[in-house]
Amino acid sequence: MRDNVTDLLALLRVAREGSFTKAAAQLGVSQPALSRTITKLESRLGVQLLTRSTRSVAPTEAGARLIDSIGPHFDGIESGLNELSELSGMPAGSLRITSMEHATQLVLAPAALQLMTDYPGIKVEINDSYALVDIVAERFDAGIRLGAQLAQDMISMPIGRDFRMALVAAPAYLEHRAKPLTPQDLTEHACINLRQPTSGGLWGWPFAKNGREIRVRADGHLVSNNIWLMRDFVRAGAGLGYFPEHLVEQDLAQGRLVRLMEDWTGTVTGYHLYYPSRRQHKPAFRLLLDALREQSGR
Repeated sequence: MRDNVTDLLALLRVAREGSFTKAAAQLGVSQPALSRTITKLESRLGVQLLTRSTRSVAPTEAGARLIDSIGPHFDGIESGLNELSELSGMPAGSLRITSMEHATQLVLAPAALQLMTDYPGIKVEINDSYALVDIVAERFDAGIRLGAQLAQDMISMPIGRDFRMALVAAPAYLEHRAKPLTPQDLTEHACINLRQPTSGGLWGWPFAKNGREIRVRADGHLVSNNIWLMRDFVRAGAGLGYFPEHLVEQDLAQGRLVRLMEDWTGTVTGYHLYYPSRRQHKPAFRLLLDALREQSGR
């Protein structure tokens, strides 16, 4: 019986990670040993539970049925143990958060660092991605995205104020080019763009002036999903960039970048934490909520 429980836990981990390598790292065993464990479990049960390829691992129909049946029970056990840790005065447990690199640096990382410092028994995993992630299917406890991107069936909590944007360029880029004065002028410039992985399109730059709002999808030579890389290219004179104001304020103060079209400055809705309304949250998650509220001053 004990072997079955251990092997079923291994099966759950592999299925949820979609990878023997990742699951083995989390379980503290070698990948070959974990593969042998699953093979023995399949042999014992007389049915294939996982389909394996060089790139991915996924449950078979039988495996999916078994995982759907046993998963909630193991989750309940983990939740019960976490509740006991709270009563002991030493909260413990693991949290998985999907975020965006900018949101992580701005609000999540400071809150997570404080949480782990105050409660050494809590582990935090942060997965940065611009894609809109199904946190239930991907087994995340919560996600952080811009408020306008949130799904309707989620509880959301603002964890940051709305922020102003800044259109910027390096002095070297402007040496032989006229400064843009209106959004329409951007068609004459190389604009460094952000690719939205969920829709596949380029992020439209929001501008506003005297109550008029406009979104611009300008052309350019570089598209990326890494905001820090984009800023590096703008600093190097490769084109115009549109960033949260605080992300470039030091560059502006030191003259590495020049601000453009300030009278057309747009505003972007601040970051929100979102999570399923129907989930019973573990003590570690409630502590994270408190840390984020304190971090954002709410």
